[in-house]
Amino acid sequence: MKKSLIALAVLAASGAAMAQSSVTLFGIVDANFGYVNHANPAGDAKYGIGTSGNATSRLGLRGTEDLGGGLKAGFWLEGELFNDAGNPSGLDFKRESTVRLGGNFGEVRLGRELVPTYRKVSSYDVFGQVGIGMFRGWSNWANVPGTGTNVTTADADGYRASNIISYYSPNIAGFTAGAGYGFDEQTSGKNGRYIGAFGAYDNGPLSVALSYDRRNIAGTLGGPVTGTKDNLTVGASYNLNVVKLGTLLQQAKYKVDGFGGSEKFNSYALNVTAPVGAGEVKAQYVMYDQKAISSKAHQFAVGYVHNLSKRTAVYGTLAFLKNKDASTMGLAAKGVSNNDNPGIGNSQTGLQLGIRHAF
Repeated sequence: MKKSLIALAVLAASGAAMAQSSVTLFGIVDANFGYVNHANPAGDAKYGIGTSGNATSRLGLRGTEDLGGGLKAGFWLEGELFNDAGNPSGLDFKRESTVRLGGNFGEVRLGRELVPTYRKVSSYDVFGQVGIGMFRGWSNWANVPGTGTNVTTADADGYRASNIISYYSPNIAGFTAGAGYGFDEQTSGKNGRYIGAFGAYDNGPLSVALSYDRRNIAGTLGGPVTGTKDNLTVGASYNLNVVKLGTLLQQAKYKVDGFGGSEKFNSYALNVTAPVGAGEVKAQYVMYDQKAISSKAHQFAVGYVHNLSKRTAVYGTLAFLKNKDASTMGLAAKGVSNNDNPGIGNSQTGLQLGIRHAF
């Protein structure tokens, strides 16, 4: 009898412990047929099967443990899937690899992840920072032909940072904030160091966010150079129920140590989304004012996503990008265009038709 009671007590304790922790396998598989013209300066077109037209294909593991007293520990490991070719280079966890500790004070994360200044403000891109319609303000502009600077720093586009400690506040009456510091982990120099913060307000139909960050960079300008890249971004949206209006305003500024002045790249976006039956129509216009090379580019995209279920959707996106002066921008289409250079002043048109499944 005593042994039975002990066994029941052990099982009960084990069940309670299991209830306090969990590990989840999750992912998205997104594939599409894609086409772009002017994939190179000669005007050749390219078409085929691509990935991540509506959402980035990924595979990940995440887990949490309830430590009691409102305190929780967790982890997040996530890698990108290139399902058009089956990840020939292998799966890694470069999208995110963090351990976390959270509570009433907010959450602290350590590892590699999207920087706080990108994670929040990029949400105002109605194309979710994927596919040919995406807002391309987050780019390594200094590598644009004509700038004369080649940046060799990892993550110079500004999406992510390695060796980062970040903090996200709790929601207080609609206000949230976040900050991060990415270590360069070098005995000398600051190449790769990141520091940034954001503040946001979400209440009812209105959403507004402001972010600023600095990344130390290194590269070549007729020889080895060091410098900084500063990103200032404002995002906002207002939901009218029938339609949702949004905007993104951004400036990327490069400074090279020992040289006066700076190279500036400004990006301005206006967008709209509207529910239509079981889906959503979205449209976005972006103007890229590349002041460093006295050039502009105009991008317009329209798309439709139709939900077949809570986990599966089909989509289509049509985009047009017009380069002017010395601009050489291309549409982002993984597996088909992959930001190919259409040539100085050449325009590019792209189409994506795909399916997205989440699990």
